[in-house]
Amino acid sequence: MASNPNSRELPLVLLHGLLGDGRDWQPVIEALPGIACHALDLPGHGSNQGVRVTGFEQAHQWLCDALKALGIEQYRLAGYSLGGRLALYHASQSPAGLQALLLENCHPGLPLAERAARIEHDEGWARRFEREPLTEVLADWYQQGVFADLDEAARARQAARRLGNQGSAIATMLRATSLGQQPDLAAWLRAEPLVGTRLPVTWFSGSRDHKFHQLACQLVKQGCNINHLTLDGGHNLHASQPGTFAQLLREWVASTP
Repeated sequence: MASNPNSRELPLVLLHGLLGDGRDWQPVIEALPGIACHALDLPGHGSNQGVRVTGFEQAHQWLCDALKALGIEQYRLAGYSLGGRLALYHASQSPAGLQALLLENCHPGLPLAERAARIEHDEGWARRFEREPLTEVLADWYQQGVFADLDEAARARQAARRLGNQGSAIATMLRATSLGQQPDLAAWLRAEPLVGTRLPVTWFSGSRDHKFHQLACQLVKQGCNINHLTLDGGHNLHASQPGTFAQLLREWVASTP
């Protein structure tokens, strides 16, 4: 877990993506000296490689317990990709202390008819992570379309950074948090009666991450309660431009109560 907790500012909790860990946020945290940042290691990752969850509800409970252990009662929450999906689900459970939510290149959830195919797709990757050398799986993982903005050298660097993972732990987390297991939270984002939210939600997308940028634009068209901001970048914006990302985080913090 990476952090700079020495601040009176409302804490900012950061959740990384699949295969990462809290250290992924360190360049951003270093550019936010006045904000109390806590970058957690997700279950199955980093210092929590031995932690297992079975689904989104258990991941939500894990996050609640992690916040309690840190003595955090009121907080802002930001998440990237998988971390964004977990943050979104956590927010949808109406935790009392959450004051604002920021999501980076995140998916709100699939329609019911599309979930079984996604579970099958993720199961294929999970089996590979369990059975094959991590170097081979990662080489193919970073060939996916969502990483199209990376050149070959950048893909190789990213894969090398992820070699500290345990394939079995990643497989377990991938199964538990497959997009096919996630509820569709678009209705919650639209602030529909009984299920909607009034929580301030900011949504970052990269213009060169065509899939996730289009998803965010669709949410706006559907009337979702989000402030959509577009950056000139790909899927992992906070890694490719940490200075710009940190400045936007500062502005977000200043604009939320």
